[in-house]
Amino acid sequence: MYRIAQKRRAAAQLCAVAVCALTASVAHAVVVRGMVRDPLGRPVSTAHVRLVKGTQVVASTVTLPDGSFEIRSTEDGRFLLIADAPTFSPQVSDSFYGRPLDVVQKTLQLTISPIKQDITVTATGEPTPVQQTSASVSLIDQQALSTRADVVSELRLQPGVAMVQTGQYGGVTSMFVRGANSDANKILIDDVPANDVGGVFDYGTVSSTAVASIETHRGPDSILYGTDARAGVVRFETPHGTTLKPVLTYSGDAGNLHTWRNEGTLSGTYGKADYFGAFSRFDSSNALPNDRYHVATSAANLGYSFTAKTSIRGTVRNAVSATGIPGAWDFQGLAQNGKQGDQDTYMSGVLDDTRGNGWHNTFRYIGARKREQSRYFAAVGTPDGYGEYFGNTVTIRGANGTKATGQVIVGYDPFPTYYEMVNNRDGLDYHTSYSFNRHLSLVGGFRFQDERGAYRYPLYGENDQVGRSNYDYTLAFNGEAWHRIFYTVGGAIQRNSLYGTEGQPQIGLSYYLFRPARGWFHGTHLRVQFAKGVQEPSLSAQLSSLFQKLIGIGDTADIANFHVSPIGAQRSRVYEGGLDQNIYSDSAILHLTYFHSTYGRGTEGVPVTLYNAYFHQNLPVALGSFYLNSLDTRSTGVEASLEYQVLHHLFLRAGYTYQDSLVKQSFSSDALAALGGSTTINPNYPGIPIGQYSPLVGQRPFRRPPQTGFFMAQYTTTKWSAAVKAAVASRADDSTFIDAYSNSSFDNSMLLPNRNLDPGFTKLDANFTYQVRPSVALFSQLDNLLNNQHMGPIGYPSLPFTFRVGLKVRIPHE
Repeated sequence: MYRIAQKRRAAAQLCAVAVCALTASVAHAVVVRGMVRDPLGRPVSTAHVRLVKGTQVVASTVTLPDGSFEIRSTEDGRFLLIADAPTFSPQVSDSFYGRPLDVVQKTLQLTISPIKQDITVTATGEPTPVQQTSASVSLIDQQALSTRADVVSELRLQPGVAMVQTGQYGGVTSMFVRGANSDANKILIDDVPANDVGGVFDYGTVSSTAVASIETHRGPDSILYGTDARAGVVRFETPHGTTLKPVLTYSGDAGNLHTWRNEGTLSGTYGKADYFGAFSRFDSSNALPNDRYHVATSAANLGYSFTAKTSIRGTVRNAVSATGIPGAWDFQGLAQNGKQGDQDTYMSGVLDDTRGNGWHNTFRYIGARKREQSRYFAAVGTPDGYGEYFGNTVTIRGANGTKATGQVIVGYDPFPTYYEMVNNRDGLDYHTSYSFNRHLSLVGGFRFQDERGAYRYPLYGENDQVGRSNYDYTLAFNGEAWHRIFYTVGGAIQRNSLYGTEGQPQIGLSYYLFRPARGWFHGTHLRVQFAKGVQEPSLSAQLSSLFQKLIGIGDTADIANFHVSPIGAQRSRVYEGGLDQNIYSDSAILHLTYFHSTYGRGTEGVPVTLYNAYFHQNLPVALGSFYLNSLDTRSTGVEASLEYQVLHHLFLRAGYTYQDSLVKQSFSSDALAALGGSTTINPNYPGIPIGQYSPLVGQRPFRRPPQTGFFMAQYTTTKWSAAVKAAVASRADDSTFIDAYSNSSFDNSMLLPNRNLDPGFTKLDANFTYQVRPSVALFSQLDNLLNNQHMGPIGYPSLPFTFRVGLKVRIPHE
């Protein structure tokens, strides 16, 4: 009996030790809690949730009836979650770091669609499924850019967007959103404002290297992003390291026009840290003389997780480019001998913290350093003996059937000439969000930015410098009701040192008439939105404003008599409504949007001679021209797009946009009309008024085609993939800008009627990728298969057919 009792005591002690050990291991486990929801936020029960570390599933569970789950793991490190359920497509979370005693909160949104669910940050300030927003948002993922050298061609494949490139590789490229000016969009690179002061941004020098995604938001978003988000927002994001082991990739290719490209990346994680670094160089001679282009891009993204809830991250992106500036070849018949260089650096440092109750805060430093230099080395063309040089005799033909013959002035002595523009920015950004419940969440923030700019033109002794200190305050409320209604109500106040204080409201509402489900037409989403935006004037508009010109000559009397004030804010107001319709179980989705946008108090250049004639003044002609807030336009239109997963391997996407844009007010146009005529009449086209430098009232704004469209077909298997992509645009209004002071005959005979002057085009591209081995792939990129060399503004030939062929290597291949 004694031995039996002794054995029982030993067994009890062993059991107690085991229980204590188990309890201790659980107590020191990583705890991952969260919810699995459908696209409308409804809980998904019995969903299978797996916790993955590297390639191993370390724990799994099933969601409860309320969609909640909890997973524990005694391991620490970097994890991700995979959730799937019957009738839904699997969803993979972003990777996160967890250590013993950490409690991590995660929500996964499932979709019934074979088309992947897009998450937007730009529309709401927090990661939100596109299905729950009222905004018009499109996303371009890293895969779409995998064979591209730049981002311009992919940005063409968006509704409501017109990309205009003046020239070939490296040529200045602008984005026009819904008929607004090209400088009316806020550009963010890792949430660092990348515009020049006042909104200008050149997409032509942006490489596809280190771009994880591009998000385009059509419509004002000044409540979240402050000044310059007058017409839209474009947000670039740099990849994070996610793999447990270091991954090295190399991509190299070459093509016609002496084109070559090399790119290398290194990424991974190490304990609590994650890292990503990239470098690339792209070179091409282009198809015109004196037009060689190169860009070297480097980027880094380093993160460190103190806990699962608190992390710090730093990013930097640098691009150094140089390109020839041959000028408008079709107007000159020769290439000018010049070069433009750009050095752009964007930096950010972020502290991210989430409290136990879900209160999320980010503190961000933002920095931008931008420098552009242009130099013309020597004169080209035929000298006239008076310091002017003329191009060859050419015949210019507009897409509207008009034509003109003559010689354009291509330069003036002395040479060489040089100018420089500098745009620098530093700032602090605080962003906070708190969810009271699923019906109500709050987003708020404060932003301070110190902007400095300079314009230097040594030949004329110009060295102008300007500084601005700006403050933004934001508050918005988001929520939902009955898993059918989603809303956003908010506002922002900007305190700009140039234009003063401006306020912008925004209201968005979306409603699911029929919720997404399996079957035909199960999923009808209605949405409406109203928003206002604001934009600060550019440095050139400020330095050359009427107020500044009068101050410069000491004419305070006219400032007082005519109540001349400094150049001020440019404003916008947009109403839009849309329908998103699931065709069959989300395998096809139709998007329709109607918009009505007005853009008021836009800056406009006005010649001093016109001002003197209209106001009976005698300002010095040497002042040239100046800027006023005197341009109003409006744009009304419809956007349509369709996504269709035809088969498991075949995906189609197409879109069409029609916009009716109109100039409502222009001081130049109104003043000319009031004076009883116009000097801008081509004698060969009598009776047709022509806008020399800006469109006339009642006409369309320049370089904004009324119709654009796109089409894409992507076929993908485990070994190879192929895609065909097309961008289409109708003719657009424009000007040759060759007035009586710009050609050898010193008249307006080379100014052509504005209507439909720019050509319409179809740009057809294709790419192919073949996976030779798990670590090696071959690829090709074919651009402009139709060899259409008239896809830019009149005067600027586009690239002909180009191709690049190369290989990609990934080590290790997992």
